[in-house]
Amino acid sequence: MSKRDYYEVLGVARNASEEELKRAYRRCAMKHHPDRNPGDASALDKFKECKEAYEVLSDGGKRRIYDQHGHAAFEHGMGGGNAGPGFGGPDMGDIFGDIFGNIFGGGAGRGPRRGADVGYVLDLDLEEAVAGLEKRLELPTMAECEPCNGTGSEDGKLETCETCHGRGQVRYQRGIFSMQQPCPHCHGRGQTFRNPCAACRGNGRVEEEKVLSVKIPPGVDTGDRIRLAGEGEAGPAGAPPGDLYVEVRVRPHGIFVRDGDDLHCEVPIRITQAALGDTVRVPTLGGDAEIRIPAETQTGKVFRLRGKGVKSVRSRSAGDLYCKAVVETPINLTNEQRELLDRFEKTFTGENARRHSPRSSTFLDGVKGFWERMVS
Repeated sequence: MSKRDYYEVLGVARNASEEELKRAYRRCAMKHHPDRNPGDASALDKFKECKEAYEVLSDGGKRRIYDQHGHAAFEHGMGGGNAGPGFGGPDMGDIFGDIFGNIFGGGAGRGPRRGADVGYVLDLDLEEAVAGLEKRLELPTMAECEPCNGTGSEDGKLETCETCHGRGQVRYQRGIFSMQQPCPHCHGRGQTFRNPCAACRGNGRVEEEKVLSVKIPPGVDTGDRIRLAGEGEAGPAGAPPGDLYVEVRVRPHGIFVRDGDDLHCEVPIRITQAALGDTVRVPTLGGDAEIRIPAETQTGKVFRLRGKGVKSVRSRSAGDLYCKAVVETPINLTNEQRELLDRFEKTFTGENARRHSPRSSTFLDGVKGFWERMVS
């Protein structure tokens, strides 16, 4: 079967920069890495394919030869000792280790990887997020087995693995490619035991419910994360544990909408309050406050209360509270109220009505101009 074009394999243009090649190789290798696709032969083939492509295209000399002659240059040995993959070029195990060591737990001789990080989504009310509090968390996790102290051995006796000779890694040679993987015999520990622990069945870890108390600082918001070092899953064979990341999610509030350090709310007022003016009480997170509604207030007018917003974890001072006036139409009217409103409405006649309704006048003028333009 003919080989695919190396640029096509990595999904980059032929004029791609070194950084673009590296990013493309990282994506490709992560997607098809054997650790992520155990037992998938097609994924292994694609993984090797992207390694081969990157080896050639990341080397300036090999890339120039490939651009001129394609795959034939390497199949027939063109370009000298540094021409083709596997012919005096760099060890692909080293290349992989440089780029992916931190992602997949490092290269040979580093033993078992640390425990997995754990994520936890914590839902809070707005009041809780603003004030801060201490929360009790209950979460399932993999903890170190106490009877064997995480070794997996019933009697605590460990032996050097005969397969990897204590390195925790084994190297596989497949044609011109050399790959390193965790030792299948000791699972990357570098040590084995004859008597597995009965409590954890030799795994060194057991499932349990962990209870933690986490302090939530005042002012957190949706998306903020709190890291608890060492509170993730226990590492295999006594390796260090991972971390716990608590992500905050603030529930929608019945009154306030948060925007950074500021809060927004709507304040309903009656027609008479809007027309004649009044003082109304509005809620804040610290208790009630008063705002002065001037006469002739229109729906949508915003009143600002300084310092009545939120002091976030990143701020030195609190934000503001913005109250938008919303004029309500009265309902459930009595006969007397209807008569009064009817008498009031009859006072709006002719040009007098336009003088008292600024938004209506603007709207009518706009409609008139629209039809005049349509007719002309």
